[in-house]
Amino acid sequence: MKSDAFVYTARGTLERDQDYAKQYAPLVRRIAHQMIAKLPANVEVDDLIQAGMIGLMDAVGRYEASQGTQFEVYAASRIRGAMLDELRAGDWMPRSARKSQREIENAIHRVEQRLRRPAQESEIARELHVSVAEYQELLSEARGAQLIYFDDLGGGDNDEDYLERHLPQTDSEPMEILRDKRFRTALVDAIENLPEREKLLMSMYYEQDLNLREIGAVMGVTESRVCQLHSQAVSRLRAKLKNW
Repeated sequence: MKSDAFVYTARGTLERDQDYAKQYAPLVRRIAHQMIAKLPANVEVDDLIQAGMIGLMDAVGRYEASQGTQFEVYAASRIRGAMLDELRAGDWMPRSARKSQREIENAIHRVEQRLRRPAQESEIARELHVSVAEYQELLSEARGAQLIYFDDLGGGDNDEDYLERHLPQTDSEPMEILRDKRFRTALVDAIENLPEREKLLMSMYYEQDLNLREIGAVMGVTESRVCQLHSQAVSRLRAKLKNW
């Protein structure tokens, strides 16, 4: 049974919702900014905030004081859940393609661990027991590969939630700042160690904002080949950053 504090007339419910929206809007924004710091650049913080406000209103409607949980703790959980739902809804990459992407990452990791240099396409294909043409087809299917898959954010094979493990619940602490700096350094190093063609591609795509067709024109290859090389570059980076 809901607490008496949460029993309202229709007008009272509206006033309550408005009060809670105003009071806990900073909590929604704080969680959104904590999340956005760990997500790809194409994720908009305003979208997370909007989803978080829906989660907040859901928390207001469902909260039962008799459960013994403080409202802010309960609301934070519902807000994060709503934001994760929003992120997963935007993750259109098919599971089969993501499975292939992970297999590619693991193959790259094994080959580069053995050879101590960037793996060539023929070497990766051999590790996967497929032809180079079949390997390139797998790369094409993995179009839209990301450094962080939204599917990793929760609900995967283990019970832990990615964001719960990796996002601070309070203001950033010195060790968290140091960890973030070390990750950025590791990412920069990984990019620097990409084969020259893939490093150029990533620079044109992420720094110069060229589209795939424009990059293909610069590199003298087809747009589909640019897609393959982009997927391969992302796979290399994810393989190198596995421990993170």
